[in-house]
Amino acid sequence: MNATALGLILVAAVLHATWNLCAKRAGGGLPFVWLVGAIICVIYVPVVTGYVLWYSPEIPWTAAGWILGSGVLKTAYSLFLQRSYRTGDFSLIYPLARGTGPLLSTLAAVVVLGERPTPLALAGAFLVIGGVFWVAGGTKLLHQDRAHLRIALGYGITSGVFIAAYTLWDRHGVAGLAIAPILYDAGTAVTQLVLVTPFAVRRWPEVTRHWRHDRHWAFGVALLSPAAYVLVLTAMSFTPVSYVAPAREVSIVIGAFLGAKVLKEGDTARRVGAAIAMAAGVIALALG
Repeated sequence: MNATALGLILVAAVLHATWNLCAKRAGGGLPFVWLVGAIICVIYVPVVTGYVLWYSPEIPWTAAGWILGSGVLKTAYSLFLQRSYRTGDFSLIYPLARGTGPLLSTLAAVVVLGERPTPLALAGAFLVIGGVFWVAGGTKLLHQDRAHLRIALGYGITSGVFIAAYTLWDRHGVAGLAIAPILYDAGTAVTQLVLVTPFAVRRWPEVTRHWRHDRHWAFGVALLSPAAYVLVLTAMSFTPVSYVAPAREVSIVIGAFLGAKVLKEGDTARRVGAAIAMAAGVIALALG
């Protein structure tokens, strides 16, 4: 992985952990997802207009269909993630989701896409993934209340499955079909908004309540989430998924810090050890 890709991913990691914290603090469901989507689409109007006027891109029907598919996957992911945050702790759900995603993405990239990462890069990937699960609790997960553990693991792992699915899907969109990252992300945002609007209309009082009480969190997610993912899409346009997906998980170090300092979830010593392992993994990925 070259320095440009690594730089894009590290900046995206900071933005990603921060917008997830905003989503956790809002504690919303579908109405909050709709509100965030509406704000994102409004923000994208001048951005996409300027891009189209400047570059005059052509988007074939194949690309439009691929964007639609990405929007469906991310809608499911967004709804499930919000439900996860309403049920489990940030310091458990976030690491599990972020850890399962790159593990599946890396394996699928090797098996399905035929990518062949170097042994050093693979070692780095598993260091990152191992560090993520250590942050989630490591062996302590086995000693928690079984009912709580079962629910938390189910939400976290299923969120990770969606992450792996849209990561691989989007890699083909920006690399195989050469869709501009800004247009790709804007298109998926519109798709998400269209899909959830009929359900949001039925729960409009909840939408207005989130606007009154949680719009600062909604703007946080709406501004940081697209920015983070456009950076990731840009990196994926010239870097294998088996490198990008695990490297993104340095965001868990930031998430661990936010969980300890902002949400007062503690357990700092274990998280420092996990952070060291993940940092070593990222270096191995970069050198690989």
